[in-house]
Amino acid sequence: MFLSGLATFVFVSVLSACLLLFPASGIRSFATENGYQTEVEVGSFVKFREAPEYRNQQKCTLVDTSNVPMASCDPSLVHIAVTIDWHYLRGSIAAVHSVVKHTSCPQNLFFHFIASDARLESRDEFERIVHTSFPSLRFKVHVFEQSLVGNLISPSIRQALDDPLNYARSYLADLLDPCIERVIYLDSDVIVVDDVQELWKVSLTASRVIGAPEYCHANFTRYFSYEFWSSAEFSAVFQGKRPCYFNTGVMVMDLVRWREGDYTRKIEKWMEIQKERRIYKLGSLPPFLLAFGGDVEAIEHRWNQHGLGGDNVRNSCRTLHPGPVSLLHWSGKGKPWTRLDAKKPCSVDFLWAPYDLYIPPHHHRIATGIIHSSF
Repeated sequence: MFLSGLATFVFVSVLSACLLLFPASGIRSFATENGYQTEVEVGSFVKFREAPEYRNQQKCTLVDTSNVPMASCDPSLVHIAVTIDWHYLRGSIAAVHSVVKHTSCPQNLFFHFIASDARLESRDEFERIVHTSFPSLRFKVHVFEQSLVGNLISPSIRQALDDPLNYARSYLADLLDPCIERVIYLDSDVIVVDDVQELWKVSLTASRVIGAPEYCHANFTRYFSYEFWSSAEFSAVFQGKRPCYFNTGVMVMDLVRWREGDYTRKIEKWMEIQKERRIYKLGSLPPFLLAFGGDVEAIEHRWNQHGLGGDNVRNSCRTLHPGPVSLLHWSGKGKPWTRLDAKKPCSVDFLWAPYDLYIPPHHHRIATGIIHSSF
């Protein structure tokens, strides 16, 4: 009993000393796959190296920098939206690094980071971290109100999929300035190894609202329950269409058509039905399939080599799909930074590592070099 109490005292003393030496943004308990644990969430504790400065090639259109209030409205800009939180911050920073490294016009990029309103003080910390890592980057941190989806989320097969921030992509048309007509949405666990300008140029033909790589060989029916397929009212949504699976972690979105069609409300409506009837099982993906399945602009598969994190239950290793690669996506349970830190990496995780700007706590005072990649 005495040893147990002594150990507790020592732990608390050490933790308190650390907090005094390294001011933190706060401490909170958060849900993990294995239950609840306490983590020190520190803005000043989390450090990243500054990325090299990347400049436009001569062919790039010059962006007008004279009108600061309307800076995001310049038609020459490529808009990219990424969610940002403490749990996936390391992935978000690496994703941005990969995009600016490989694009021909890095100075024409405008990043929109979507942060939760769960801790408003985090917004300033995220702005500081992004600016420190990318001093020349054009960006804005938008705040997403979790209450918009708090009562709409139904439990899925994996706890991480129930995070309200996963649903922020459905609200981009509202979060971003009305002058922004198109955006590329990227998950935080991707690496882009090609020029994102090529993805930006994809045409959304006819009246299509989104574009994404489609996988028509996948068993589309398994994403919905027997309750859904046994209802003529529900299944009629796909009547006359050939719906295919697509991953919502990489999308080109026409925000003008989205707003005109009020697709945010359509997605919310399916989530309301799910709460009552349990018509699907997998987080934020099925409402998108219901709203857009069979009416998606098919983008080349090279723009989403997904599934590199393994399935949604086991942290398994997977290899790259055959064919060219423009974007690697660690969708699934396993994340490359977690596996690398645990010294249990999959082979594909070494493709992510060169873009990692994170400085581990014990290296905060040690100068670190930039690792270069063959990509």
